[in-house]
Amino acid sequence: MSDEFRKNLLGPEPTYLPEETDVVARLAAGDEAVDLAAKFPTSSQVWATLADEAFADGRPVESYAYARVGYHRGLDALRRAGWRGTGPIPWEHDPNRGFLRSLYALGRAAAAIGEADEVDRIEKFLDASDPAAKAAIEAG
Repeated sequence: MSDEFRKNLLGPEPTYLPEETDVVARLAAGDEAVDLAAKFPTSSQVWATLADEAFADGRPVESYAYARVGYHRGLDALRRAGWRGTGPIPWEHDPNRGFLRSLYALGRAAAAIGEADEVDRIEKFLDASDPAAKAAIEAG
């Protein structure tokens, strides 16, 4: 059977980011996210953590900036993993969570600073990535 018959007719295949075992282990060990950002600047997981910390401390502009970096680093990683700008990015796959958390944090911070167009765009992107991600993130 040719590859043409094996294509998913329902849309693109899900994208799965690679494991970040060093980052996960160091966060679990209690290393500060701000220190890890200097060591692992491409990790959306670290930037999402910084965005969450800043937002919790009442610093929405800093949260926005951290989330924006995590979002863009995540887009880079997704493209390296074969993502072509559309298709599922499953929450169930742990390594995808840094990107999805950054995306969520970007929308949350955009809402806090009154950037309505960005909030709408992010909500659509997050829902298209994985409709269950927002509830999972909010459940903590």
